[in-house]
Order: sequence, then C-alpha cells, then structure tokens
Amino acid sequence: MKIIDRYIIKKFFGTLGFMLLLLSIIVVVIDVQQKSPRIESNGFTVNFFLLNYYPYWMVYLLLTFMSILVFVSIIIFTSRMANNTEIVAIISSGASFHRFARPYFIASIFLGLVTLGFNHYILPWANAKKNKLEAYTYSAMNRDKFLGNVQIATKLSKDEYLFINNYNRKEKDGTGFTYQKFNKDNKLIHQVVANNIKWDEKKKKFALNGYLERKEVPKDKEKIYNGDVKWVDYRHTPEELFPDGLLGQTRTTPELLKLIEQELSKGNNDINPYFVELHQRTSMPASIIILSILALSLSSEKRRGGIGLNLAIGIALAFIFVFSFEALKVVAENDTLPPLLAMWLPNIVFTPLAIILYLRRANQ
Repeated sequence: MKIIDRYIIKKFFGTLGFMLLLLSIIVVVIDVQQKSPRIESNGFTVNFFLLNYYPYWMVYLLLTFMSILVFVSIIIFTSRMANNTEIVAIISSGASFHRFARPYFIASIFLGLVTLGFNHYILPWANAKKNKLEAYTYSAMNRDKFLGNVQIATKLSKDEYLFINNYNRKEKDGTGFTYQKFNKDNKLIHQVVANNIKWDEKKKKFALNGYLERKEVPKDKEKIYNGDVKWVDYRHTPEELFPDGLLGQTRTTPELLKLIEQELSKGNNDINPYFVELHQRTSMPASIIILSILALSLSSEKRRGGIGLNLAIGIALAFIFVFSFEALKVVAENDTLPPLLAMWLPNIVFTPLAIILYLRRANQ
C-alpha cells in the first residue's frame, strides 16, 4: 500500500470517527433531554439508562445510519482535498482517477463487510438489551402496547389456535384463555378453556388454572376434564408465541431464519416484518459501497461553492435515500411490495447513478 493510499484511508476513518463521536454526543444529549421525564416517571434514573440502555441504543443508531455517515464523511474530506488542489496534484503526477479511487474502494468494502457481520450477529444482541428498557421511554399509550394488557389471537400450527382475552407481556400471564384444534374437515376436536394462563420460567411450560377440557373420542363421543391446574407445553416461549413486533430485531440471522420457518410451518403468513429485517441487514452494508462511490464522484472535483455546496447536495441525497428506505419498509410490511425488492430498491436506484457519475468524473 502506497503513501497516498494510507493518507486517504487515514482521512477516511479519521473523519468518520469524528462524525461518529460528534453524532453520538449530540444525539444522546438531545434524546436524554426529551426522554428523561418518562424515564424518571417509570421509577428509573437517567444514570441507569446511560449505562444500561444508551450504549446499545447507539449501536443500533450508528449501524442503521452508517452508510449515511460514510457518505457525508467522504464528501467532507474529499471536498477539502479538492479545494486544496491535492487531487489535481495526485492526478497530475501520473495517477489515473481510478488509481486515486482505489483506497476509497478498499476502505468502503472493508467497512461494508464489518457492518455486515455486525448487522447479522452483534446488532440483534444490542437490540435485545435495548428493547428491555425501550418501552419505558415511550408515552403511556405506546408503552401499553409493549408492557400493558393486549388481546391475543394466534396460530400454534395450521390446525391449532390460541386465544387470550387479556394478556400481560411483562408478567407473562393472562385471563380468558382458549385453545382449539380442528381436524381436516374443520371440525372442532379438542378445546381447552381456562380462567388464567401463566408462564413458568423454571419448568418452561404454561400453567392453565381453572381449566375445562373437551376432547373428541371415537364414535363421535366427547370426554370432558376439569381441574385446578394443567401444565402444557406449546413448544415455544411466550415471546415466540405472542411476539410484540420487535422479536425479529433481537434474533441473529440463523435464529431469524429459524423463526421464519416456524411461523410458516404454523401457517402464519403475516411475517413480512421478519423478511424486512432479514434483507435490510445485508442491503444497508451494501449501500456503504454504493454511497461511497457516489460521494467520491460528487466531491472530488473543485467547484464554486466548495465544501458547502457539496455538503448541501450530499445531505439532500442522503435525505432522499433515508426517506425512501424508511418508506419502503412500511410498504413492504404492508405487503404492497415484496420485502426483498423493497429493501434493495434504493440500492438498485442509486447504483447506476453512482456508476454514471463516477465514470463521468474519471473521464474528465
């Protein structure tokens, strides 16, 4: 690796490191100011959250916006190099623009691969830590969706159903429980009704309290059982049976693939959020390389307006990229577009733009 390569890569990671540090401080200060009343009203201290919530929240935030941070960082230091005529001097010495761009490719590919690994294995762990306290930063209405009582209606398999009138996710218990199983003719052959259902962490089973069980036996007869407590194993934890919408975020990719397979085997087709989570873990690191090429092409030419103009163009493009990505997530979760296409569509659109601008700049 030549001196110029080391020089550019050092600037690349130096500027990115400064951006990461600056963003972390600003965002945490603003977020703490906004959320501290809710945090304290739930019986926690801000110091507790600074140690047990915000480190994991920052991992999530920085990995989510890594491609944008790289994009802006490249525009800043490359525009400065262009204004100082450093790029002109390098190319005038005999190096082609392609040769000048090589350290950008090396750094962006390296960072893309690191982010890819983090997205698939480290980010789910950070999300699991973050999500344990996330609800306590919400308003009362939104907090109840995760910690309050909800009504449950879910599939255990293609012919088994679970219903709970009033279930508390935090306590893992509920009232008004019903289990139903149907045969191939859609006839009810097994039903369990209970006053209360509660998860036992030690036994890894559910306790049905005050239950009444009806089961069909041969010759169209029926047996009825009742009792105080019935222990049942539904083959899944409460988090898997009654997901809160954040479950996919907390699973590593092998675990997420297994979860998708489980849901499909149960006949549950409402799993687009899981596919969105799966595909964005790869598409976002890929966007680091695409946006790096785009940033280099936009900022490597000295122009009137200097860094300010380049930054304005860069921020506008970054906003379009982020907005389109977030909008497409909603579109995919609502089954309007396939999740695979939706999560890769911004990259598909920006890739030819980056290539065209890069080749135009290289041929100048």
